[in-house]
Amino acid sequence: MRFIVRLHAEITIKSRSVRQRHVRVLTGNLRTLLKPLHSSVRVRNHWDRIEVSHDDLPEVTQATIERLQSTPGIAYFEQVLQAPLMPFEDILTWVLTYKQDALVNTRFAVRVKRKGKHEFSSMDLARYLGGGIKARVPGAQVQLVKPEVEVVLHVIEDQISLVVTRFNALGGFPLPTQETVVSLMSGGFDSAVASFQMMRRGARTHFCFFNLGADTHEAAVQEISYYLWEKFSKTHAVRFVSVDFSQVVQQILEHADQGALGVFLKRAMMRAAEQVAKQLRAQAIVTGEAVGQVSSQTLSNLQLIDAATSTLIVRPLIVSDKQTIVDQARAIGVEHLSAAVPEYCGVISKQPSVKVKPDVIAKTEQTILPDSLIQDVVAQARSVDIREVRVKSVAGPKVYRDALPAEAVLIDIRTADEVEQAPLALDGHKVLHIPFFRLASKQDTLDKQGCYALYCQQGVMSRLQAIQLQEHGFKEVAIYECGNR
Repeated sequence: MRFIVRLHAEITIKSRSVRQRHVRVLTGNLRTLLKPLHSSVRVRNHWDRIEVSHDDLPEVTQATIERLQSTPGIAYFEQVLQAPLMPFEDILTWVLTYKQDALVNTRFAVRVKRKGKHEFSSMDLARYLGGGIKARVPGAQVQLVKPEVEVVLHVIEDQISLVVTRFNALGGFPLPTQETVVSLMSGGFDSAVASFQMMRRGARTHFCFFNLGADTHEAAVQEISYYLWEKFSKTHAVRFVSVDFSQVVQQILEHADQGALGVFLKRAMMRAAEQVAKQLRAQAIVTGEAVGQVSSQTLSNLQLIDAATSTLIVRPLIVSDKQTIVDQARAIGVEHLSAAVPEYCGVISKQPSVKVKPDVIAKTEQTILPDSLIQDVVAQARSVDIREVRVKSVAGPKVYRDALPAEAVLIDIRTADEVEQAPLALDGHKVLHIPFFRLASKQDTLDKQGCYALYCQQGVMSRLQAIQLQEHGFKEVAIYECGNR
């Protein structure tokens, strides 16, 4: 099996030295990601493309496709069949062997891309194949503009490749061709998508969570952070930093001006994040803020928040509307995870100001939140390798793969649409379909002494829900994973 990987367009227009660096880094990343899949995997750098090949094993092919689709720096990639260059008539026979059924009664076009010295042009081969297909395939008609089917071939020196399938990918820049950042993670849609945007842009992205007093919240944010890292930036190690902000919240609630509570909290976070960024050698702080989304995110208040630190604050979503952010969260696979993050806000103002006066901050901030307090909470922060987060998170609920205890009841917590697309049934086991967002309200109908196994597509949501059931007194709660996941 062979894939041709194409670079993101912005990489191809850079200077030769910068492009070489990007391609070299991307090639190294792909080797890191794909080599563990099978001993036959090969990744080769060809300047204008990267070729990935391996033995024809369906499970390896699927895993390769998934990895290539989630790797920053790739615009698209093509699954191809390759053969030695042959006479035109033999090429036509070869193409029809794989494409004839797909071309019956369609309007098609042949696209040929050629590199090297040949006695024919790309147009010569395209015309020959187009005429041959039209003559031999019932109902096939040539249509060069917006065809229903495209037959794409690459002729490179003495080799010819036929594109079987083209897959879109992330685009962006390879990790870590840009500098390092620390992303402030609340676990909601905004912070998750903002973190993804920075990864896609090639920045090594560490995670920083400000715990306002809820341990369940932290567990959820850890899972989401791990998911983002594992899917989009697994090639490079990052840290998950948890800062206990409960004392800061207490000070703000007891002493800050009511209309400025949110701004006080955000400024305190930026002051703390500046110190975390220095420890991680990060050049910027990333947030999921968007103009006008809440009172603390007006331009006036954002300016006050920015003034709390000399470190660059990057806001990838600054002009995005909420629905656009939710749509992207869905596209990258975190919508259900972020939607299930426990709601916890330690600072709520009854009448928040959309334009906090700078003198309100200046008069009381150092009294309420002195530098020594911010330094203390950062000094006590927990910083762990993101891989340790996963180890910790799975230490509680058991994980069953394929086989379950005879008495176990399976709870499928996927949405109705997910269940319809991929039904799950286990012989000898009762299966309950309870979507994750209804599990909390339905848990009183379940026997806390019973044995349950939770299932979801990604395996992340089931962990979160299993932990919550355990915290509510359920004795035997496990996670179920299908062998074909």
